[in-house]
Amino acid sequence: MTETISTYGLLKAGDRVLVAISGGKDSYTMLSLLAEAQRRAPFAFELFAFHLDQGQPGYDGAGLHAWLTQFSVPFEIQREDTYSIVMQSIERDPRTLCAPCSRLRRGLLSAAAARHGCNKIALGHHRDDALETLLLNLFYQGRLQAMPARYTTDDGRFEVIRPLIECAEVDIATHAVAVGYPIIPCNLCGSQPNMKRDAMAALIANLEAQTPDVRNVMLRAIQNVRPTHLLDTEVAEAWAERPAHVRPRGPPLMGRRLNVISE
Repeated sequence: MTETISTYGLLKAGDRVLVAISGGKDSYTMLSLLAEAQRRAPFAFELFAFHLDQGQPGYDGAGLHAWLTQFSVPFEIQREDTYSIVMQSIERDPRTLCAPCSRLRRGLLSAAAARHGCNKIALGHHRDDALETLLLNLFYQGRLQAMPARYTTDDGRFEVIRPLIECAEVDIATHAVAVGYPIIPCNLCGSQPNMKRDAMAALIANLEAQTPDVRNVMLRAIQNVRPTHLLDTEVAEAWAERPAHVRPRGPPLMGRRLNVISE
């Protein structure tokens, strides 16, 4: 994670980062590692943890609240019944829960970041999320698009960062079990049958049976783009006007592991 932060310039002196805590393994791990990075960093930045209680049936946030209370980072837990709104929206369009839920959460995250004086929002997406998104866009949307390590929101107010974007989900899961985070089950994300994302995960798993390092190979592919060998005319035009110092990189390094967690 610290290599990712350095490579993509995710953190700078004076940053105040809203760390989105879902209650899942990824966000717990992200907050824990960011707090460790904060202690080791040669510059000062602040962390603020934010959890959204979406009013799901059976939700129990007691474990999360207790964990955050004893942790070293200030936090807020906001109760907002987005669950009912999402359920109403899929009655009109039953195809997926993801789009309306994501829009609501993004809006509430931005509002919380503004309320707490944060200039950055950290999300817990990892390498496997990025690879599945790449295949979803390739097969179902007809575009080459994955997940960037950072981007600026449309209104220009915040920078969204993904510190775990090069980290393997299996390493995060192993770490989460070893530490014993109080995981909150979610009956929204991933709870629907026949989700295309599940199919993409299964496809990658099948490829991995033949090529054990395929996930790292795919990650290197989205870090090692050759615009001259694509068919997007706008990309070709932008590439032709690139600064003189921007050139294709050499052969990618393969098999880099997540060392911070194992330490």
